[in-house]
Amino acid sequence: MAGRIRVGLVGIGNCFSGLLQGIEYYSQNPSQEVIGIIHDKLAGYGIHDIDFVCGFDVGENKVGKTINEAIYEYPNMVDWVPREQMPDTDAMVYESPALDGVGLWVENRVKPIKSAKTAEQLESEIKDIIRETGAEIIVSYLPVGSDKATEFWAQVCLDAGIAFVNCIPSFIASDDKWAKRFEEKGVPCIGDDIKGQVGATIVHRTLAKLCNDRGTKIEKTYQINVGGNTDFLNMKEQERLVSKRISKTESVQSQLDRRLDDDQIYVGPSDFIPFLGNTKLMFMRIEGRQWANIPYNMEVRLEVDDKANSAGIVIDAIRLARIALDRGVGGPIIPASAYLMKHPIRQMSDVSAKAECEAFVSQG
Repeated sequence: MAGRIRVGLVGIGNCFSGLLQGIEYYSQNPSQEVIGIIHDKLAGYGIHDIDFVCGFDVGENKVGKTINEAIYEYPNMVDWVPREQMPDTDAMVYESPALDGVGLWVENRVKPIKSAKTAEQLESEIKDIIRETGAEIIVSYLPVGSDKATEFWAQVCLDAGIAFVNCIPSFIASDDKWAKRFEEKGVPCIGDDIKGQVGATIVHRTLAKLCNDRGTKIEKTYQINVGGNTDFLNMKEQERLVSKRISKTESVQSQLDRRLDDDQIYVGPSDFIPFLGNTKLMFMRIEGRQWANIPYNMEVRLEVDDKANSAGIVIDAIRLARIALDRGVGGPIIPASAYLMKHPIRQMSDVSAKAECEAFVSQG
């Protein structure tokens, strides 16, 4: 039932800049193999079947511009495709209510638009825009800690009857009450908290599961992440990190037969280093014991472009959400959430999640 997929974007930051520029990169380089996705086609849908029809943001330098203009505005720093080579689009960026979406550390960079409109007025306008543009999926890449803003957009999707893809650790698809509301409405959702293609958490949980499955006893482990974009700057505000640490920690714990005590595991963002830009560094250590109680340990250093690491995952999430819409499936799409997200409503191994995800696609 392939066709065009009409998508609205929330939070026009570095992540969406990398997503849109990546699609354009492949458009301009058709001989390049498309990598970073499950498959080139999912139920007939490819990466070039996606139309980004509207965007929503709070930045005064982004609202009122087209999406393809806004993705280059400060503090965004993705520059894979030169600005002048990005094609024109009629899709605009509209004002979104800030709510708790702007943290103390990033306010002077984001510079929220000064608006006299109430959240209720903006909600009414947003629903009109969704209807007028024909958006059928909302993808939210709000800053970590935007719990109220995430709930606002989840409710908008329920009211509008469109799918919701939640890329941050504000729990919607993995919350029993929200999950039930999406199921009762027959509206699909995928979440929560995007799991990078080869990111810190996927590497950590894979190695933890390897040690677990090979019969060792893991005694303690940590994962420390640093980066230089607004995502890491935002996470300097410790209050905004609670759900992020839960999401990343549970993703690793879920792969172990025996949970580690809370004081024997640390998983989470640690600091902001400006000159790193979109580069993310991960330092991971696992300590444990083998046969005859003999100790072992391993350490891993991972360096990735944080936005390239997530863009292909979002492409898959969009296509899987559209497949669910095509089939009239509501509620959390569990195989997609388990494979693509750190904090699904039901955890499973990545091997099992990929197999169930592909089975879900082939069911049609």
